[in-house]
Amino acid sequence: MPRRAKRVVKRIISPDAKYGNISVTSFINKIMLRGQKATAERITYNAMQLASQRLGNDPVEVLEQAIRDATPLLMVKPRRVGGATYQIPVEVEKDRGRSLAMRWIITSARARSRKSMAEKLASELVDIIQGQGATIKRRDNVHRMAEANRAFAHYRW
Repeated sequence: MPRRAKRVVKRIISPDAKYGNISVTSFINKIMLRGQKATAERITYNAMQLASQRLGNDPVEVLEQAIRDATPLLMVKPRRVGGATYQIPVEVEKDRGRSLAMRWIITSARARSRKSMAEKLASELVDIIQGQGATIKRRDNVHRMAEANRAFAHYRW
């Protein structure tokens, strides 16, 4: 992150091989550990298939809807004003919100107790679409904190 006026150039992500979707590619990249992209692709594609069979929807639509449902709209940022630190509610940018949602989905899926990562991820996607699960709980907690600190919104600049 540059300190001066230069802006960070955002990398262009190529669409994935199976569905031709950029969101699927970024999700695969977030699941990937230690550079094992083929494993991450297999996990993601299997999870999308399982979730789409349980819900009866298109696999890409299942992932897109889960990310949309898990994306936070508001969050709090600490701001130091006159010796005190306040939690200021701010709106989340679109890219940051999607990135947070994907990270929360993956973290919640990894924390589940099941056999394979694909099953855990599929269960998490289904739970998100049904409005329950750890990811939705986390998003609601973030929104609740922002709502509780609404009185400090005038410190935003």
